[in-house]
Amino acid sequence: MGDIIHAMLALQFIKKSYPNIVIDWFVEKAFIGVLENNPHIDNIYALDLKSIKKNKKKLFSQIRLIKTYSKNNYDLVIDAQGLIKSAIVTRILGKNRFGFSKTSTRESLASRLYTKKVDSSYSKNVIERNLDVLLKPLKIIYNEEQILNKEAFLFFEEKVDFTSSLSKSKKNILLVPGASWSSKMYSKEKYAKICKNIDANFLLAWGNEEEKEIVEFISKNSSAVVLPKLSLNDLKTLVSKIDLLVGNDTGPTHMAWALNVPSITIFGCTPGYRNTYETKINKIIESKTIVNPEKLNKEDFSIKEIDENVIMRMMKEMLFEGKC
Repeated sequence: MGDIIHAMLALQFIKKSYPNIVIDWFVEKAFIGVLENNPHIDNIYALDLKSIKKNKKKLFSQIRLIKTYSKNNYDLVIDAQGLIKSAIVTRILGKNRFGFSKTSTRESLASRLYTKKVDSSYSKNVIERNLDVLLKPLKIIYNEEQILNKEAFLFFEEKVDFTSSLSKSKKNILLVPGASWSSKMYSKEKYAKICKNIDANFLLAWGNEEEKEIVEFISKNSSAVVLPKLSLNDLKTLVSKIDLLVGNDTGPTHMAWALNVPSITIFGCTPGYRNTYETKINKIIESKTIVNPEKLNKEDFSIKEIDENVIMRMMKEMLFEGKC
């Protein structure tokens, strides 16, 4: 999800330069909700490449599906992911194909399937990397100021009324304690301490059963409220209404940055300087680990060593302007 959000920023740059351009986006079906309702996207096409891992026969049905989309006769196909599987999709979809160069991506073989390559250091900030690969083929130039002054770029339909969950008298803080790896997750015990020591309305989001157990632990040891499982549309809606989001390096946390909502992202085994873009309202806190983005260590649990008091101080400064 985070990769998709980081790439979506480019859409507003493209549309400003080429208002009449038609943009189709191919995405894993589980993440369609991230892209939905975006006025800059003309068509969203769902793929199910992850199903191939469980059933190899799915490979053939997915290839047939992609071939039907190639009949759209795209003038340009750009692979922002830089993996072999996404490069294969790009290869099937069109003749004019852009992607990362051999030295700019983890799976260097992917670059062989592009007709033109874009150089962008793998250690470079991921948002800038996505802008490089998506804007350079269209000869669009960007700068840091434009990124910092971006328009919010996640869109949603307000299908759920969150009035009963949001406080009118206290600051509303959304915690996102889950992540794709356990080593990217901050201590649930420390999250509970944060909830107990800041006078605010804490809401807990989760996406699977493991994460549900974590948020239930936090709730039992504080006054934080566990939300029901939310669709991606409803999660975007909620994030747009809160005062602050605090979470690990994971997709839902990056939603706050995309929506211009204040956030604190906690990093351990992944590099903070690379995986998000700091602004006046979007901050990061990192463990003492020196992270090599080209060789991440999933056994690095240094995130759990971060002092919760450091996080609380930053939260209070952001929420109460240092008056607390």
